[in-house]
Amino acid sequence: MIETPVVEATLQRALASGGEFADVFVEDRSSTSATYDDGKVEEMRSGRSRGAGIRVVRGETTGFAHTSDLTAEGLGLAADAAATAAKAGGPGTRVAPLEARTVSPPHLVVTLPETVSKARKVEMMARADAAARAESDSITQVTASYADGRRRILVANSDGVLASDDQVRTRFVVSCVASADTGLQTGSEAPGRTIGFEFFDDFPPEEVARIAAARAVSKLDARPAPSGKLPVVLRRGAGGVLFHEACGHGLEADLVKRDTSVFAGRVGERVAAPGVTLVDDGGLARDWGACGIDDEGAPAQRNVLIDDGILTDYMWDLLRARREGRASSGNGRRETYQHLPMVRMTNTYITEGMEDPDEIIRQTPYGLYCVALGGGQVNTATGDFVFGITEAYMIENGQITYPVRAAQLIGNGPEALRAVDVVGNDFETWTGMCGKDGQSVPVSSGQPTLRVAELTVGGTAA
Repeated sequence: MIETPVVEATLQRALASGGEFADVFVEDRSSTSATYDDGKVEEMRSGRSRGAGIRVVRGETTGFAHTSDLTAEGLGLAADAAATAAKAGGPGTRVAPLEARTVSPPHLVVTLPETVSKARKVEMMARADAAARAESDSITQVTASYADGRRRILVANSDGVLASDDQVRTRFVVSCVASADTGLQTGSEAPGRTIGFEFFDDFPPEEVARIAAARAVSKLDARPAPSGKLPVVLRRGAGGVLFHEACGHGLEADLVKRDTSVFAGRVGERVAAPGVTLVDDGGLARDWGACGIDDEGAPAQRNVLIDDGILTDYMWDLLRARREGRASSGNGRRETYQHLPMVRMTNTYITEGMEDPDEIIRQTPYGLYCVALGGGQVNTATGDFVFGITEAYMIENGQITYPVRAAQLIGNGPEALRAVDVVGNDFETWTGMCGKDGQSVPVSSGQPTLRVAELTVGGTAA
């Protein structure tokens, strides 16, 4: 995107006032999105943005500036601004010669979405609309959304790192409304992967629509959920967002160093039940948070955070890792070139166990079977959480029986990890956007079917 001599000159200029470290992050981003509502295209958008962010570090002070002018002079002026913001002084720091780093993508993109016609993308939404309505006469409204994006980045820094990545993502969302004498209920399904238009080979629009419609229809007969402490079986993928929010954020090094994490200072301690292993893996091929490098040029890698119940490490960005005399874990991420990087999750999940998922149900005399969770709130300092449940069923005498509604899961992240008493041998991930300090980045989270021996269920049943 930018010639290497221009990048080198920009780094030299950034450090000319005495900075200790500098990096240049260049981004070229394009996207397309469309919405199909009740049989017609309501919206179709496309956009593109290009620019660079330049960071200069001196001691504990960081200066940052960004620009959409990618000429040598435009980059130089941004470098001057970042250096000034860092309040540097004295002799300049030497920039190491840039050496291109070979980046192995976690997967190959077969069909770039930008090569696919808009008519073809609309066809996918129309197919979903028809399939959802065919699922049940009670479906009264269907909305389908399509989105794709391509993000090409280049990262260079004064340590000599020079790396680039090309990230392509595709997502498809179907939301349905079902109507009956009992009222209106909604259901949705929203898969996404870091791949091209071949996404629909794995997620046919009819199947996505069927799941969304069935979810809405099932709620029409749902009963109020019970209240109290119950065993909770989390279907594969369903609990991913819970562990992402209630545990994953507390394992990010910036929160740990600020002592706002319940996991601070606990490396080497048991924080989860035996058999529970929690991993963050930016190289998990095709998943929503996958990448070749993070936004500081570190290779994506598999980081074991909790190993068989023992806390082994945290997630690290470049600057915090440098201060600790260690390598980055590949978790430095930013929303766009206009933002500073920070410690963020990529694809975070609990690994598979040995138990048959059906056997987990049979071994549960009474409890809640949770298929999908909604939004929630978490206090990272304590681990306390509250999550809404969007699809769940009762377990009675080892069998899944009737659907329930209007329920919440209430608990504590570390306590929930310690209360996991059986882990299944299946696996699935959840696709989402993770917000932190005003920035949003794509992530996935997942887990096999597992049982938490006891969680508080907040229902409305008398």
